[in-house]
Amino acid sequence: MPEFETLDHSNLNSTIYGALCDALIQGRFQPGDRLKIRDLAEQFGTSVTPIRDAILKLANDEAITFRSPRDIRIPAMSEARYREIRSIRVRLEGLAAETAAQVATSADIAALEAILRENEAALACGDGLKGAELNQMFHFMLPKIAGLPVLNGILRRLWLQMGPLISDAYLPGGRAMIDHHYPVVEALKRHDPAAASMAIVDDILLGGKPLLERIEKGTRKP
Repeated sequence: MPEFETLDHSNLNSTIYGALCDALIQGRFQPGDRLKIRDLAEQFGTSVTPIRDAILKLANDEAITFRSPRDIRIPAMSEARYREIRSIRVRLEGLAAETAAQVATSADIAALEAILRENEAALACGDGLKGAELNQMFHFMLPKIAGLPVLNGILRRLWLQMGPLISDAYLPGGRAMIDHHYPVVEALKRHDPAAASMAIVDDILLGGKPLLERIEKGTRKP
């Protein structure tokens, strides 16, 4: 289970919910992981009540499966759900990349390139957790550069479900998880909206093949 910093006791519910959302989006949980309310309460330094409230909200977000207080898990994603989310991501992240290409500054591009360098280092040393987190950072930089906060919020909800799967598939996916990010950056440098949109779509469809393979492997009967 990921480690969390002890929090101050003001506005606990939203703070804990946000911290757990970030952990899911960044891939700090993987499909099948079990969440224990008391263990989380100890890590956050709180009572179980705000943890339970955050867990129930995440269940409502379809980010976790709450069968009982003793059986709370990160769900495995079905192929049908993956394909639906992928189709939505293609449209929304394509829009983010297209818009970002119109307004990206040299500082924005430098920030994306810094993420890519760190991601290369994470892959080289086999740090899948760091790689998955950097992958998320890259994708979320695009709506930020584009100045689309509403879109960013929509994508966060989708990535609550995608983060664990991406983390699980990151190291097995190898170069496919990062190679398609480079054409995105090149398109932003040229301020080419169509190419930027096409590049992020390629990343989601082609770079996402290891994710689909992971799902198929998990659902294949022995």
